[in-house]
Amino acid sequence: MDKSEKNNEDETSSFIPGPSSLSVIIAGGGTGGHIYPGIAIAQEFKRRDAETRIMFVGTARGLETKIVPREGFELELIEVSALKRVSLIERLKSLLLLPKSFPAISSLIKKVEPNIVIGVGGYASGPVVLMAAFMGVPTLVAEQNALPGFTNRLLARFVKAAAISFEEAKNFFGEKAEVTGNPIRADFFNIPLKEPGAVIHVLITGGSQGARAINEAMINALPLLAEEKERLSFTHQTGESDFNKVRTAYEKAGLKAEVKPYLEQIVGEFSRADLVICRAGATTVAELAAAGRPAIMIPFPFASDDHQRKNAEAVERVGAGRMILQAELTPDRLAQELMWLARDPQQLSRMAEASKKLGHPDAAANVVDLAMRVISQSNV
Repeated sequence: MDKSEKNNEDETSSFIPGPSSLSVIIAGGGTGGHIYPGIAIAQEFKRRDAETRIMFVGTARGLETKIVPREGFELELIEVSALKRVSLIERLKSLLLLPKSFPAISSLIKKVEPNIVIGVGGYASGPVVLMAAFMGVPTLVAEQNALPGFTNRLLARFVKAAAISFEEAKNFFGEKAEVTGNPIRADFFNIPLKEPGAVIHVLITGGSQGARAINEAMINALPLLAEEKERLSFTHQTGESDFNKVRTAYEKAGLKAEVKPYLEQIVGEFSRADLVICRAGATTVAELAAAGRPAIMIPFPFASDDHQRKNAEAVERVGAGRMILQAELTPDRLAQELMWLARDPQQLSRMAEASKKLGHPDAAANVVDLAMRVISQSNV
């Protein structure tokens, strides 16, 4: 046994539930889109009872190894890997790991004795929630997307309940589903609605690494926007690799722009924006709704099961945004959409109001309420 395994064992053995407080396992991770909703749920449990024992279960390959400890929660690592969107060899390796992971997961659940296990998506979510269900532990999944991920679709028949963010996801969970919203940082809900002024400020972001397809389309759209240079200003988050190229393009076009490789204060940037050009991940969509910001969404076409497209379609359907598929993302199309909205402030305002209606400021509380009902029903 190496040192890290020994430390994990020590932490687990010290994780003993008190006589009255709850103990909760939150399983999953990999990306921030899975982890941050889990963090929000954990914080809501702790807000209600500071003595609640929270343990996250994830893998060494995910962002949970950085985010969860930083947020002050315990993290147990298990060995599982992806089964979907990987090569046949990688899938076989993942399948071979499962028999090894199940006894370890079973042992962990026995030690922690959780009142409920909540899956938030990602590699660890499936095996942990499935094993908990087999062991008779109450289970719940939190699904952030309009089209549930592969793991949660498999878990649908085993879990007691599903906390969903979009009405469309009800089709996969039936009566087990409850629309709770996607738990995100409360700061986004404190952003007031913004009436467009004489200058429309556009925030362009492709996530922490940027989005090359969006960057390239915008570079080539800039000359087409020159006639609107007095009407438009930009903040463009590019990622490191495209930073210099994008900054130079704005300078040549003579458009007002702040070009940054990374945005440290994303809440502040949302507050300034009249319009956001972005991908359509679940967290981004939830942040747009919380802030009440209209968007031009370019779904990442290689997302699992094309779920970003489903998210964008759900937003577009209620009039809160516009969708451009990446295959249709030309400079002309992007410039046309942008100018159409910039020239119609009333349309931007209507889209902002529709976006705000999609927000769920009590999402974390709703998820915990649902979890408490599951626990209560299981104790009857």
